[in-house]
Order: sequence, then structure tokens, then C-alpha cells
Amino acid sequence: MRRLRAAAAGVVAATALGVAPYAAGASSDGDPAGATPAGVHRPAAGNPLEMTDGFYVDPNSNPAAWVAANAGDGRAGPIREQIAGRPLARWFGDWDLDIGTNVAAYVDAAALADRLPVLVAYNIPGRDCGSHSGGGAEDAAAYRAWIDAFAAGIGQRPALVILEPDALAQLDACLDDAGQRTRLDLLRYATDRLAAQAPSTWTYHDAGNAGWIAADVMAQRLASAGLAHAHGFSVNVSNYKTTQDSASYAQSLNAQLSARHGYTRPFVVDTSRNGSGPLGGEWCNPSGRMLGAPPQEGGASGAELLLWIKVPGDSDGECGMAPDVPAGQFSPDIAMRLIEGT
Repeated sequence: MRRLRAAAAGVVAATALGVAPYAAGASSDGDPAGATPAGVHRPAAGNPLEMTDGFYVDPNSNPAAWVAANAGDGRAGPIREQIAGRPLARWFGDWDLDIGTNVAAYVDAAALADRLPVLVAYNIPGRDCGSHSGGGAEDAAAYRAWIDAFAAGIGQRPALVILEPDALAQLDACLDDAGQRTRLDLLRYATDRLAAQAPSTWTYHDAGNAGWIAADVMAQRLASAGLAHAHGFSVNVSNYKTTQDSASYAQSLNAQLSARHGYTRPFVVDTSRNGSGPLGGEWCNPSGRMLGAPPQEGGASGAELLLWIKVPGDSDGECGMAPDVPAGQFSPDIAMRLIEGT
């Protein structure tokens, strides 16, 4: 990415926020029959990092909207500076009633600013096994239509896409054998549609987190979901594992991929809330957590990028320190506790 470094990551901050630019039918290895061999990477037509000048800061993110509506609140300043003024991923799902138009508008805004947007596709049928973030497309046909529109909305413009957080980690949590096959087929379909319709997009399959699925199991799931045709994979999305532990897990995944399938892939780590690591096994709004390293090139961690994929301040669900805040809803109290580490 042009001039993107850890200390000066060069993203445009929304002027409305008043902040300065932030420094910041498948084979056994998961490839559709007749497609590119598993060890061959089909790269995006353009490198989105080289095509843009820093990450995009979303002026309409949940924390940005809260700051704009609560300018007189004493928490607005810290939230603006520490969260809303930084580059955050935008999540797209079944709440977007016109997915193609919404994605296109978001990517257009980023392109106009010469910045790189990070999008999360989060609409797999049976999402989150019906838990706090349950929902998703009604069926496989609806999902294919949705991901077609999602990919077409990006088009030729540069972007990063995190594909369906938790979909692989939860593969056997609530799906029977037929349901698992369908999910893997849909992830392969999504990978291929993004490659075909959004050639300057890097797609990252989600691989859960370092404390969830054993590396050998997850590596096989990634391969079966079409990782050979994607740019890379993500770890620690919406979780609190340290960057070191997340990178170690990702390296174990790559070792398994290399040994079993003959290829490795770059990885990104979600550092949005991992500044003080996890609180035991608690994952749903645990207290005492902190913001992590800001979005940047991965550096010594071995990651390609460190990203804020989960929006800090958005609830994990009605649980933990926010028992009355639904999943995905922004809470200034959660945000301030992440800023202060309380």
C-alpha cells in the first residue's frame, strides 16, 4: 500500500468526524473440477494495496454515527480519536436490503478518497448457529444471488473482503453432513464469484481463532472451501487472542496447508480488541479488554496486515459487561472500557 507503515498508515479520516488523517463439485483439496490446480494461486488482477493510499475510514460506522449524534457527551472525544477516526471494516449481511447498491456506494466512496475499504461478507445461511448473531440468507439459492450482487457491487475497484466469519469454525457445530457440504459449496462459489467479478479484490477466508479449531482440521476446511482460489485467510475475527498467538496459529495452518495441499497463503489478524489478550475462555463482551494495534502492515508478526475487522464498541451479544446490548449494536460504554482497559 502506498506509504502505508505502522507509524504512518495514511488513511483519510472523514471530515465530518473532524479528525486528521490516521497513521495507519469439488476435488478432495477443495478445487472445483477442471479449475486451477490446488497449488496454483489465482491472484487478483490488481494489487489493492498498491492501487490505494491507505485504508478507508468509514464516516458512517456505528461509532462515527454515535459521535456525530452525541458531540456534547464527554465520551465523544476519546471515541472519535481512538475508534471512529480509525479504519474499520464494514459488515454486510441480511440487514442490507439492497446489497449491490449498498456495497457499490461504500466502495465508490473509498475509491473517491483513494483509500482501501475492508468489507465483511456475513450472510451465510444458518449464520452463527442461530446464536447472538443468527440470521443469514434464507437458503443456498438466496445466498448465491446475494454474493453475486455483493461481488458486482465491488466491481473493478480495489477492496479487501473477509469472507463469512465463523462459517468454517462452526461447520460441524449445528450442520448435518448435507448442510456442511452445502456450506462448503457456497464458500467455494463466493470465492469464485469474487475472483471473477471483483478482480482487484483480495478475499480472505475466515479461519476462526487460535483457541477454537485444531490447525489440521481448520486447514482441511479452508482447502475444501476453496482457499486455493482466494488470496488468504483471516484469524481472530471478533476475538481477543493476542497477535502473537494468532500469528502462531496462522503459521500452523500454513504448515498444514503446505504439507497436505502444496500451498500456503498470506493471513491477516483482527487486532481490534486484543490489546490485553483474552479473559480465559470468555468471548462475549468480556471486561478488562483493550484496543489492539491499529491497522497496518503486519511487520514482525508475519501477518500480511493487521486489521480492525470487528468494530470496537459493537456488542458481541446480550452478555458479559453488556447484558442488554444486542449483537452488532454500538455501546459507548463498551467502547470506553476498551479504550481504558476496564
